[in-house]
Amino acid sequence: MNVLGGHVLVLNQDYQALSVCTVERAVGLVFLHKAEMVAARSDRALRSTRASYPWPTVVRLKRYVRVPYRKVLLTRRNVLRRDGHRCVYCGAAERLTIDHVVPKSRGGPDSWENLVAACTPCNNRKGNRTPEEAGMAMRSRPFRPSHVMYMRDLIGTGEESWKPFLFAA
Repeated sequence: MNVLGGHVLVLNQDYQALSVCTVERAVGLVFLHKAEMVAARSDRALRSTRASYPWPTVVRLKRYVRVPYRKVLLTRRNVLRRDGHRCVYCGAAERLTIDHVVPKSRGGPDSWENLVAACTPCNNRKGNRTPEEAGMAMRSRPFRPSHVMYMRDLIGTGEESWKPFLFAA
């Protein structure tokens, strides 16, 4: 059983979001002086027999970690996540598939900008046509998600204290 349930946003030394870790990991980084606490929950605390410590929600590394540009992998699961597990044509949440906006038979690539979530009925109705040719409006345009957006969506909305660091303020 995980007594210290929850997630903590880890920032690089320059305050850029790096990753999300467990409360245990964050506390370890703080106590080893590898990170400092930036934000803590006011309604929870870590207690020992002699002391009480703040419950971390955001920590910042004391040393800069060089991270190569992170790309979100193009997978079926990630396309569905980007589109909110909803069909881009009708908004249905059942029987979802992946649709090529420009059909593959017409040279449409497997790319973030050409793949969308679609329910089976809409995918079949669109067939081997573009949405314009099929007379189907898209509720949103496909795009390449950023690493920060992916990180935020992986955990859910996260803590309120994360918003300034995930550009959702």
